[in-house]
Amino acid sequence: MSAVLPYPETGEAQAADADHHMPTGWRRWLFATNHKDIGTLYLIFSFTMLMVGGVLALLIRAELFQPGLQIVNPEMFNQFTTMHGLIMVFGAIMPAFVGFANWLIPLQIGARDMAFARLNNFSFWLLVPAGITLTATFFMPGGAPAGGWTLYAPLSLQMPMSMDAAIFSLHIMGASSIMGSINIIVTILNMRAPGMKLMQMPMFCWGWLITAYLILAVMPVFAGVLTMTLTDRHFGTTFFVPAAGGDPILMQHIFWFFGHPEVYIMILPAFGMISMIVPAFARKRLFGYTSMVYAIAAIATLSLMVWAHHMFTTGMPVTGQLFFMYGTLLIAIPTGVKIFNWTATMWKGSLTFETPMLFAIGFILVFMIGGFTGVVMAIAPIDTQIQDTYYIVAHFHYVLVAAALFAMFGSFYYWSPKWTGVMYNETRGKIHFWWSVISFNIAFFPMHFLGLAGMPRRYADYPMQFADFNMVASIAAFAFGFAQVYFLFAVVIPVMRKKGAPAPQRPWEGAEGLIWDLPSPVPYHSFEKPPVLDAQLRIVG
Repeated sequence: MSAVLPYPETGEAQAADADHHMPTGWRRWLFATNHKDIGTLYLIFSFTMLMVGGVLALLIRAELFQPGLQIVNPEMFNQFTTMHGLIMVFGAIMPAFVGFANWLIPLQIGARDMAFARLNNFSFWLLVPAGITLTATFFMPGGAPAGGWTLYAPLSLQMPMSMDAAIFSLHIMGASSIMGSINIIVTILNMRAPGMKLMQMPMFCWGWLITAYLILAVMPVFAGVLTMTLTDRHFGTTFFVPAAGGDPILMQHIFWFFGHPEVYIMILPAFGMISMIVPAFARKRLFGYTSMVYAIAAIATLSLMVWAHHMFTTGMPVTGQLFFMYGTLLIAIPTGVKIFNWTATMWKGSLTFETPMLFAIGFILVFMIGGFTGVVMAIAPIDTQIQDTYYIVAHFHYVLVAAALFAMFGSFYYWSPKWTGVMYNETRGKIHFWWSVISFNIAFFPMHFLGLAGMPRRYADYPMQFADFNMVASIAAFAFGFAQVYFLFAVVIPVMRKKGAPAPQRPWEGAEGLIWDLPSPVPYHSFEKPPVLDAQLRIVG
């Protein structure tokens, strides 16, 4: 793909940055309106929260290393499990994807910046006090919330004041997500370079456009159920109080109408990432671009219709169970389309296995395992047996931890040379991949067997027959955690300090798109005016 570059050489790019008064010091970050700076802030915040949530996960696994109470009492254990889930979902995974969106979408569509630059700044800086407040609940009277990350009534109605702080922080995080989604939708629909049609956009943009609409559909529902919980706690309402005519099952319905699409909010951008990495290292165009777009849209639509498959054990009528069971099984079809298209893209391609491609393949494999176990759980009579067991824990960690996290790791390795202007160390990247994928599978695959054997989740103690698998899972979980510490110190920090070989303009032979027509590192102001594209998306003016 040929292009007329705004700044052909890195030196000229830096000179252009100086000419355009790039801010410096703390003001650059506090008052940031440049999409790259805000994207960096999001990624730093999310990785920090990932480390906090990871410490909680390791404390959970340390307690479960062997039977008996080792480190904490059951109440503190429940606080760990609750806060681990909330921090990972709302503090780590979601902000990380927004960070990638800020960095990549304007560069991929030829926009000067995000549509609403100050709103972008506001949506990030809302996260910081919200994250601090959520984490600080451990130090409040009575300790952190301990009702599970789903915040089910009646437990959420009985928690100490930390529950109010958690609700407040989740409200703020939800508002941040809504503002970020509006920004992404307007940017993609209104600020594409002249000549780029919707069905020519990079797949990452499609993944985020559909995700943003999903956030706008369900995040207000989450805000509603949090507000209902708050008013039940303090203002005399009885939405979820059975003794006064309320119904805790209503809380589950409202929560999961948000909660199930939320799972796809945390995976659809990853689909877009993988759909860009695989073609680059297969040196082929993505197989079935149009079907990929429709598959993402179908998954998002179906995700709004199957929330109650989390509730098969609540006394749901058989007719309802059948509807939600069949609806859930339908999601396997567009998901299978995506797996087929990625495989077909690799088929007879000129494959090379640099670190981004390794993480992409690792993503596909672990996501397939998570998908297969999801099909098992969709069968109502089977789900009745494995509900709230470690089978569920294994399933959603395969889908969210490995799949979402592996996609983001692969994306960092893929795009960071363009961001920073230096190449990461390939050997260290591959060590990170193999260390992560092996330790992850050893940690979480045995949990399927624990669940099938009947071990319930969120318990601090267990009988002796579950001891061996728990010991293996705990050791491997610590190995997985230390792999991410290795990633931080051996890969991320050297790259951010510009310690590495200079990155060429196009570090990956098969990479395509406007972002690769910019110099490495990309200038502070990438596109002074939108490039004009021809029918093949080549810059002509």
